[in-house]
Amino acid sequence: MTTPLTIATRESRLALWQANHVKQRLEANGHSVSLMGMTTLGDQILDQPLSKIGGKGLFIKELEVALANGSAHIAVHSLKDVPMDLPEGFHLACILSREDPRDAWVSPQFDSLESLPQGAVVGTSSLRRTVLLKALRPDLQIEPLRGNLDTRLKKLDAGHYAGIVLASAGLIRLGLKDRIRHIFDRQQMIPAAGQGAIGIEISANRMDLVHTLAGLNDITTAAAVYAERGVSRAMGGSCSMPLAAHATLHESSLTLHAAWGDPLNPGAPLIHANSQTVIDLQDPDVLVTASALGVSVAQQLIAQGAVPTQRID
Repeated sequence: MTTPLTIATRESRLALWQANHVKQRLEANGHSVSLMGMTTLGDQILDQPLSKIGGKGLFIKELEVALANGSAHIAVHSLKDVPMDLPEGFHLACILSREDPRDAWVSPQFDSLESLPQGAVVGTSSLRRTVLLKALRPDLQIEPLRGNLDTRLKKLDAGHYAGIVLASAGLIRLGLKDRIRHIFDRQQMIPAAGQGAIGIEISANRMDLVHTLAGLNDITTAAAVYAERGVSRAMGGSCSMPLAAHATLHESSLTLHAAWGDPLNPGAPLIHANSQTVIDLQDPDVLVTASALGVSVAQQLIAQGAVPTQRID
């Protein structure tokens, strides 16, 4: 007989979709599952960039309190919102298969970034997207855009921006694929570490749940995102780090591409680094190997002038 499970989740529509997706997967395995919706500090503070108020960890702290006090058993996150190093007492137990990791161009009027007029206003609060957009179109005016996916689309539709950049994965999961005017090439707009992947966090004193979640884990996605997160961790990555990292696995070759931009000079040339390694998905140390690839790529970035753990005041 299985033990009933409670999932802690944010209450945005996308977060609830992800939590319900995990719920359905677990129920298919015979578990009884309920959701505990929570509003996090990151959801409440919308008038400041995350880099100014404590980073993406603000989206998971309240959920971790529920894990620590036992009111929830697992927490479901967009993996790109999960800090590279979890607080002591917590464990990333499972990574589900990834949806399309690419960035999407969303605009009511313009088909692509190239079709924008000079000086057009584009919305994003991501430093990664800011430096990548400025590298492609230095003339653009980048304006802050916070809030959940529906809030961002409403601000776009209200005419505040010529277009905005969002993760394709969220739009696809919520049935909003028709809002996408263009999907950026992964070499043009390199995704964020973990973009498109769902991660499940547990309390470190409930390691028995790793076995419960094992059937949901996708080792191919896990290897790729561990490489990506390895870059970010070695760079001191957070939302104040204008860093992109994306890995792909072809047969046994794991290839990682990363880019860093100067946050104080967003129009400056990007610093790029690439590397690859051979991995065996059956190897119990495969995630260690993937993480090491990330470290080596971070070292390449730093050798070329990228600045780790840069704080933006």
